[in-house]
Amino acid sequence: MGAGIAQVAAQSGHTVLLNDRDAEYIARGLSTISKNLTRSVEKGRLTAETRDEILERIVATPAIHQLDVDLAIEAATEHLETKLALFRSLDHHCDPRAVLASNTSSISITTLAAATKRPEHVAGMHFMNPVPVMALVEIIRGIATSQATFDFVRDLAVQMGKTPVEVRDFPGFVSNRVLMPMINEAIYAVYEGVGTPESVDTVMKLGMNHPMGPLTLADFIGLDTCLAIMEVLHDGFGDSKYRPCPLLKQYVAAGWLGKKSGRGFYTYA
Repeated sequence: MGAGIAQVAAQSGHTVLLNDRDAEYIARGLSTISKNLTRSVEKGRLTAETRDEILERIVATPAIHQLDVDLAIEAATEHLETKLALFRSLDHHCDPRAVLASNTSSISITTLAAATKRPEHVAGMHFMNPVPVMALVEIIRGIATSQATFDFVRDLAVQMGKTPVEVRDFPGFVSNRVLMPMINEAIYAVYEGVGTPESVDTVMKLGMNHPMGPLTLADFIGLDTCLAIMEVLHDGFGDSKYRPCPLLKQYVAAGWLGKKSGRGFYTYA
C-alpha cells in the first residue's frame, strides 16, 4: 500500500520520498508504480509525459536521516511493535513540526502517538487497497491530535482525490470493525462445513451484491493481516464475537497467506 500512497501523492503534485526496509523493496515499489502509470497511459488516461513527470517526483530514499518532509505516512505491516519503532525513528529524524500519519487498519493512533514527542501532530490516514483506485480514506484522531493536524491530513486526502471520513480511535475504526468480523464469519462457515469457499463467496456476490466474495477478499488482503486485525479487535473489545476462527490461525501458521504466498482459500499461479 505504501507504493499506492506514494503514487497518488505524486499524481497530486507532491514530491515523495519512498522508503522501505531495503533497496529491493523500494525498487519493487517503484516498479509497481511505473506499471500502474504505464497501464493508464495505454488506456489513454495519462500521457507518457505526465507519467514521467509523476515518476520524477518520487525519490528513492533508502535511509531515514533528517527527513525534510511536511508529512510522513507509515504503511508498515500491521504489527504494533514494528509501528512503534518506526514512529520513534520518524519522530527523531523528522522536523518537529512535521505531521506523522499511520495507514494502520486497526491499531490505536493514540498508542502510536504516545511513542513520539509530538502526539498532537499524529493522526491516522487509513487508505483502502488498491490505493490508486479506492476513494475512501478514514481520518482518525488520536486523543491528542490537534485540530490543525486533523485539518491538514483531511485536506491532503482531498488533494489526492480521495473522500475523507472522520472516525474515532477505536479498534478497527469503522471499516475493519465491520468488514473483518464478516470475513471471520465466512471463514467459520468453511471451518464448520456449512459451505466451500466457492459457495460462500458465490452467496455473498449473487445474494448480497458484493463485488468480491469475502474469502477472495481475505486472500487479497492477506490472511496474516486479517488475523492481526481480528486479534486487535478481540484484545481491544474483549468480546468473544471477535475471536479469530481457528481455521484462519491454522492457515497463517501454515504460511497460506493468500494471493501473496500463492495459496490461501484459493490457489494462485
